[in-house]
Amino acid sequence: MEKALKQLVEKLQKSLGERVVSVVLYGSAAVGDFDSRFSDLNILCVLTEVTPRELEASAAVMRWWRDQGHPAPLLLSRKEVATSTDCFAIEFHDIVRQHRIVFGEDVVADLKIDDSFYRAQVEHELRAKLLRLRQKAPGVFSDSDLLRRLLADSVSTFCVLLRHALLLHGVNPGMRKRDAVHEGARMFGFPPAPFHTLLDLREGKVKPSAVAARELFADYLAAIGVVVDAVDRLAKPAPRDTGI
Repeated sequence: MEKALKQLVEKLQKSLGERVVSVVLYGSAAVGDFDSRFSDLNILCVLTEVTPRELEASAAVMRWWRDQGHPAPLLLSRKEVATSTDCFAIEFHDIVRQHRIVFGEDVVADLKIDDSFYRAQVEHELRAKLLRLRQKAPGVFSDSDLLRRLLADSVSTFCVLLRHALLLHGVNPGMRKRDAVHEGARMFGFPPAPFHTLLDLREGKVKPSAVAARELFADYLAAIGVVVDAVDRLAKPAPRDTGI
């Protein structure tokens, strides 16, 4: 991991020079929960500005990073970091809570996050990911291996959203996925087994053949539905009168 981060910084400096303000590691790797078999290195790269010139100059670096199996870095300007916390509240809460400066300035340590749309963003992401899961599932129902893989691929994202559902309810479970599952099950009242089974599958702790895919799918969707309902019940702004 350290070698990859060092190479990334060197390549960014070579291609962008002084336009690189900061390189920030966030996510599981920033909290010691990184495993190269199934974890990503999530990077926020802050530049003085982000124009086609910077995108072209960094294209080779981005391709190289993706070829290493990591998601493309988030490229934001210094101004965008300061002004976009309202629409990216989920992302900035995670970055501020747990981050590590790999290079340059700590541009997020004192960042004030605007939570005006936080609840709505969490609900939107939960519902959108749930709908996406429902869309994909019918195409793999006939193949238990593919269905299990579909579910295992989704569990990391749903653990992140579960953590934010808890934060909205005033509970901070920490950044580790299993801690979020434990606290979510306690707070919202769903059985934690589907999440733990999928995390075990993802981490290679159980054999796929030992997991009944369809039963797991049903229990997993039911648990996610409980979390969606809990977020939906939170106070929200009164609807506007459209005059229709």
